[in-house]
Amino acid sequence: MLANDINDMEILNHIPEGFIKFILVLIFSLLIGLEQRRHHINENEDQLFGTDRTFTFIGLLAYVLFIADPVNYIPFLIGFVLIGLLLGIQYNHKISQNGKYGLTSTILALLTYCIPIMVFTQPVWLVLSFIVALLLLTELKNDFIKLSKKASEEEFITLAIFIAFAGVILPLLPEGNISPQIPISPYHLWLAIVVVSGISYCSYLLKKFIFPDSGIMLTGLLGGIYSSTATTVILARQEKQGLAGPQTVSAIMLANGMMYLRILFLAFVFNSAVGQLLAIPFIAMFIVSYVLSKLNSGKNPESLPDNNSENNTTSAKNPLEFRTAAIFGILFVVFALITDFVLKTYGSDGVTNLAYIVGVTDIDPFLLNILQEKAGIGQMTVALAIINATNSNNLLKMIYAISLSSKNIRKSLILNFSILIAAGVLISIIYYLL
Repeated sequence: MLANDINDMEILNHIPEGFIKFILVLIFSLLIGLEQRRHHINENEDQLFGTDRTFTFIGLLAYVLFIADPVNYIPFLIGFVLIGLLLGIQYNHKISQNGKYGLTSTILALLTYCIPIMVFTQPVWLVLSFIVALLLLTELKNDFIKLSKKASEEEFITLAIFIAFAGVILPLLPEGNISPQIPISPYHLWLAIVVVSGISYCSYLLKKFIFPDSGIMLTGLLGGIYSSTATTVILARQEKQGLAGPQTVSAIMLANGMMYLRILFLAFVFNSAVGQLLAIPFIAMFIVSYVLSKLNSGKNPESLPDNNSENNTTSAKNPLEFRTAAIFGILFVVFALITDFVLKTYGSDGVTNLAYIVGVTDIDPFLLNILQEKAGIGQMTVALAIINATNSNNLLKMIYAISLSSKNIRKSLILNFSILIAAGVLISIIYYLL
C-alpha cells in the first residue's frame, strides 16, 4: 500500500507544472460558465453574452496570452482591454434590446479572464477561495435581496459603528494607565468593550437575520451568548404571559450553559492561563446545564410565537448602542478601582469574596477587568473569583426567573437552579482547597 502511494506521488511529480495550471484554469473557467448556464437557464441564449463554453474560452484565451509574456504581461493586458471592449458592446446592445442594466455577467466574465494570472502568481488556497467567492456571490443573489429587505438603515449604521470601534478607535488608544489612581489603560478598556460587544453583536445578527423565527430552544442558545440574564428575564416573562410554555425551564438552563462557554471564550482571549484553569470546571458546568435542559425539554415542547417583537431580538437593546457601551465602560472603571482597593486592603481573599457581590450586577466588566490584571492577583485567584461571580449571578437569575414566571414552573426553576448553583459551589470549594 505504501509502495503504491509512493508511486502515485512520483507520477504527480512528473506531471508538468504548466499542464496542471492549464487544467486548473480550464476547470475553474468551466465551473463559472456552468453556473452562468444554470443561472440563465430560462432566458433566451441569443440575448446572453455566453455561458459555459464562452466563459471557458475566455479563461483559456487569458491563459495563452499570459504565458506568451509572463514577465511584463503585455499580451495579457491587451487581451483584457479587448475583452472589455467586446463586453461593453454587448452590454450596450443588451440595454437597447431589453432595457436591462445588470452588470453581473459582464463583471464575472472579466473576473474569469483574471483566473490564469491568479493561478500562476498566487497560492492554491487563495485561488480556490476566489473561485468559491465568485460562485457563492452569484448564486446567493436572492438571499442577498431578502437580507437587504430585513436590514434597516440602522443596521448598516450599527455595522459601521462596530468597524469604527474595532478598526479605527482601538488601534489609536494608548496602552499606558489612565492615571496612577486608575490602574487601567484606555486600550484595554476599549478592547474589553469591543470584544464583549462583538460577541453580543454576532448573537444579535444571528437571531435577527439567520434565525428570525427560531423556537424557544434556539432563543435560549443564542440569548445565552448575548446575555443569559436578559434571556432569563425575557423567557420568564413570556412564560407568565402564556406564550412560551413549560419548556421555558429548558431554554433558561440552556442559556445559562452558554454563559459558561461565553466566559470561557473571553478568558482564553484575555488570559489564556486563566482560561486553562477554567476549562474543565466551566465545560463541566455547561454539561450540567445542558443535561438539565434536556431533562426539561420533553415537557410540552412549544415555540415562541413569530410575531412577538421582544423575542425577535432576544434583548430590547442593541449591543452596540452608545449607552450600552458607555455603561459597560463606566462599570469597567468602577470595578477596576474597587478591585484595586480590595486587593490592597484585604488581599486575594477579598477579591474572591468581592466576586460574590459583583455577581448580582453585570459581571462582564468585573470579569474582563481581573482577566487583564497584570500584577497583584494570582491566576488561581482570578479563576476562583470568576467561578464565585457566576455562582452568585446564577442566584440572581433564579430570583428573576421565579419572580417573573408563573406558578406552574417555579418549583422546576428552583430545583434546576439549585442543582446548577450547588455544582458551582462544589467547584468553588474544590478550587479553595487547591
